[in-house]
Amino acid sequence: MEHEPWLNLFMLAMLCPLITGAPSSNLCSDEKLSISGGSFSFSKDGSLVRYSCSEGYYPTVKIRRCNNGRWNPMPKRKPPECKKVTCPDPRGFENGEVYPYSPRYFVNDTTHYSCHSGYTFRGSEIRVCQLNGKWSGSTPVCGRNSDHCPDPGTPAGATRTGNIFNIDDKVTYRCDKTLTLIGSKEQVCQENGQWSGTEPECYADFTYDTPEEASEAFSSSLKSNLEVSQQDEGTGQYGKKINVGKGGKLDIYIALDVSDSIEEDEFDRAKNVIKTLIDKISYYEVSPNYEILIFATDVYRIVSMRDFKSGQGNNLEQILKRLENYKYESKGDRSGTNIAQAYKTILESMHIEQMTNEEDFLQTQHIVIMFTDGQANMGGNPKPQVDYIKNLVINDPSREDKLELYVFGMGDDVNAEDINDLKTDRGNEKFFFKLQSIEQLQETFDSMIDEGTSVALCGLYKDYNDGYPSHDRRQYPWLAKISVARSNGKISNCMGSLVTSTFILTAAHCFRFGDTHDRITVDIGTKIRGIKVKEYIPHPLYNLKAKEKMGIPEYYEFDVALIQLVEPLILGLDLRPICIPCTKETSGALRLTDREGTCRKHQEVLMSAETVKAAFMTDRKKSIEKKFIKIKQGKWRDDCVEDAKKAEGITAENAKDIVTDNFLCSGGIEPTRDDIACKGDSGGATFVVPGNRMVQVGIISWGVKDLCGRNPNAMSDPQSRDYHTSLFSAKVRSFLKDYVGDGTRGTPLTFL
Repeated sequence: MEHEPWLNLFMLAMLCPLITGAPSSNLCSDEKLSISGGSFSFSKDGSLVRYSCSEGYYPTVKIRRCNNGRWNPMPKRKPPECKKVTCPDPRGFENGEVYPYSPRYFVNDTTHYSCHSGYTFRGSEIRVCQLNGKWSGSTPVCGRNSDHCPDPGTPAGATRTGNIFNIDDKVTYRCDKTLTLIGSKEQVCQENGQWSGTEPECYADFTYDTPEEASEAFSSSLKSNLEVSQQDEGTGQYGKKINVGKGGKLDIYIALDVSDSIEEDEFDRAKNVIKTLIDKISYYEVSPNYEILIFATDVYRIVSMRDFKSGQGNNLEQILKRLENYKYESKGDRSGTNIAQAYKTILESMHIEQMTNEEDFLQTQHIVIMFTDGQANMGGNPKPQVDYIKNLVINDPSREDKLELYVFGMGDDVNAEDINDLKTDRGNEKFFFKLQSIEQLQETFDSMIDEGTSVALCGLYKDYNDGYPSHDRRQYPWLAKISVARSNGKISNCMGSLVTSTFILTAAHCFRFGDTHDRITVDIGTKIRGIKVKEYIPHPLYNLKAKEKMGIPEYYEFDVALIQLVEPLILGLDLRPICIPCTKETSGALRLTDREGTCRKHQEVLMSAETVKAAFMTDRKKSIEKKFIKIKQGKWRDDCVEDAKKAEGITAENAKDIVTDNFLCSGGIEPTRDDIACKGDSGGATFVVPGNRMVQVGIISWGVKDLCGRNPNAMSDPQSRDYHTSLFSAKVRSFLKDYVGDGTRGTPLTFL
């Protein structure tokens, strides 16, 4: 069976150092705690001292903990000091020259590399020592390219054993005694000519990954077609992109460390990071299953995998609310760090999933994301539990890509060596990240899953409030202006919305008999003007004179049309589609699982209130402006519909003949005064903003009164009402599906 691409995804959970208890501040003396060239600060309860230095320097002691009235480590006669950050010794470089020679390399020092005669250079010829204690660029290598695998080189600060690179040959690495090896300690030359595992790096205690590095390595700049990135010539590393495939099964386990060394405000920020991650995952057309754990000595499940899949806990809004409501003090006195128990809990859940449906289990991509400093002080070594997880999921080499184990270490006291054994080693990808702070973790996620480059995702926007007109496009990147040139020389104007790169959604009444596609132009913003139109397609049931004999001279039911563009637009920050309901794309925007993703559920989520806060766009004053309305439902709808009889020329006695259930209604002054639509606003999107996505629920069609002729800032009076073609109408949805869901007419939407 051929399967959809798996959502190669990722990660998260959270926190930092750990101690079993927190002694009060008066148990340890505050004498002899100074640092030469730096500063120190106490935790809230005084049980922990953190040292800090200025940029480019690191403290020789990072943390002291108060245990049983004594600081650990104990203050010595000579105080700790701030030393210059150095980068690992690059002189393990073989078969070439590195210059200039220096016994130590400090921040901004530059090294140059060249090969001896007969060797071919690969990697970075010039490298700069960076603030985080790492060299820029990629490992330089001088190789002969005569073996099956390329010479893997020797990372700065390391020595390598092994100089034959044919199939099944091994190389091993060891870092200098003051450094910790991150990555694979051993690599094997494989039949495909690639080395197994992850390229090793040597980290000092002060070395860390920047948010930019972590983002690039993990899943930088997600795009609409997500895949593992190609080799980057500048770094020689593979960036890990989140591979979100349609229909792929994905189970994500998130574990958050909440041991006592974590300050309460750090814990609250960490919960926020988890919410950010889940929210950003929801941008894509996948419906992952989640298990979220918080652990210290014991493990607390915010939601289990089985509950999530069985429907008992798969409402993401409720789960996130449960996460938010978990309080820092809920762990009580049991505040040690039992990482092994967290992995054991995940293993138990995986066993249950395997026993419940083994076929599904085999088809599923399993992602485990752990955030901790790795300083486990109880429960034993967590590595055996991680090995059990690997054995359960990867029962033969062909299944290696079905499991990804990520660990995020953060803070001043990360146990990088032990954490290195808890992650996946595969394919030159990176699965362990060492970050300085929770703020850097947040930065990592913000740039790692960047909706700014995920341009095909519907409803995304940037809510600028700085008054710069150039930002209008990013606030409303789907907004289109439509012009129709008439034979009498006049121009008729309407609004519209981009729903795919090929189609603009608007009102049918914007066009008249005799209009041809060559007389229609579409402008999107100030830069994309005069877009050529292939055809306009009105709804087949739209008939302005359908009820003329009933006293309705102009009848606007099914007032909807599509404009198909000659060429699909290239989407970008200033140009991307709005969401429309009853599509799988909008299920993702609403964070609904496959089980929940129905048209009825969309309507329930978006239109459940008796008055629904909505908006539309106008340029009546030659500048884009948002107008606010309340869609009237329930007890408010009847009066809103009844006012349709007050429109000029209408003599029909039954208002529901004029305004059917295929319309939404706004306007009037109760319960609040609405803005009013004007001529020229027709065809524009009536939209709501659930969370951080814009979803179109209607199309501006017609109104009872034209109040804008005298006052462009007009608002409703008691009888002024506007009517909007409802996108929840079954016959409107069927029409949209026939065209927007047709894969032969551009990239289609998937209708529910």
